[in-house]
Amino acid sequence: MTLVRSLRGAAAIAAASILLSACQTLGLGGASLVASTVTAELTPASVAAIAGDMVEQLKGHIGAGANMIRLRGDGSAFGVALEESLRSAGYAVVADKAIGGGTGIELAYVVDEFEGSVLVRLSTASLDLTRIYRVDGSTAVPASPVSVMRRGDVTGAA
Repeated sequence: MTLVRSLRGAAAIAAASILLSACQTLGLGGASLVASTVTAELTPASVAAIAGDMVEQLKGHIGAGANMIRLRGDGSAFGVALEESLRSAGYAVVADKAIGGGTGIELAYVVDEFEGSVLVRLSTASLDLTRIYRVDGSTAVPASPVSVMRRGDVTGAA
């Protein structure tokens, strides 16, 4: 009985990940990203852990060094931690206020509560990375594999 509940829970989380990644993707024609938002209440330690893990996942798809990230922040603690993690990983980061029409890969994020867990998504024009985390006090651990949705070229080249 417990195994069946666990499997149902895992299936619900997987289905929600897929549905939520599809819900807030790019506008028509890929012209704009969603606005970065954080609705989940997180401790500074869990924010840092989640941001660090998501940047590690991003590195597997968009290498640091040759790519500049144009971060669409919202002023939240997660946005600050994400920017710090990106810089620590070797990315050149331009904050939202400095974003003009320049080059680089535009990056937005969404951090939402979902059934007692936290759903996190990083989005570019070509890639969405989504993962669910279990937050226990000041710790955050991945509760799902990373969901990857690709659209076209992920290098930022035209």
